[in-house]
Amino acid sequence: MGALARAAINPDFPAEIVLVISNRPHVAGLELAREHGIRIRVVDHTEFESREDHEEKITEALEEAGAGMVCLAGYMRILTETFINRWRGQLINVHPSLLPAFRGIDTHERALERGCRIHGCTVHFVNTDLDAGPIIAQAAVPVLPGDDAEALSERVLTIEHELYPKALALIADRRVRWSGSDAVADMDVTVDDVALFPAPAQLKE
Repeated sequence: MGALARAAINPDFPAEIVLVISNRPHVAGLELAREHGIRIRVVDHTEFESREDHEEKITEALEEAGAGMVCLAGYMRILTETFINRWRGQLINVHPSLLPAFRGIDTHERALERGCRIHGCTVHFVNTDLDAGPIIAQAAVPVLPGDDAEALSERVLTIEHELYPKALALIADRRVRWSGSDAVADMDVTVDDVALFPAPAQLKE
């Protein structure tokens, strides 16, 4: 969320963050949003009888704010099909692996266990299958000798912060959209727009 907020400060960035929503009242992201002058809203899930009621309140808040996109950033609750379908093509997430590899959790540990030479992150549209929505953009980093999950996680997080704003900008510029049931339609988009490949030397700096 911080990376998106910092990107949106630039007047040339094609999107504005109109609201930050959290389902928990005491998280660092809310304070960061305040520091950037972004409106915040806490919709505490413990105050609702059902997941559907909670998400309906979130949708109301988003619509009131005039949101056209929803960017998941550290939101750890499983979303219902109703919410996902309401925001179809307008709901994106960043995942710490090169999807479709390593869907779900513990991605860095699993990449190391499999002996991967490269690892990375993916920004994708959210659909009703876990981490299986159409891919918007990806970034890759090398797996270096001696890496553990923590070191690899930090390296991937660095490129997540670059990739997520870049992917959002592609959508806001109407250069990428979700077309049909499961495809991303690219409009004058090159590989440089949808992929980052940091050099190992840059990663050590």
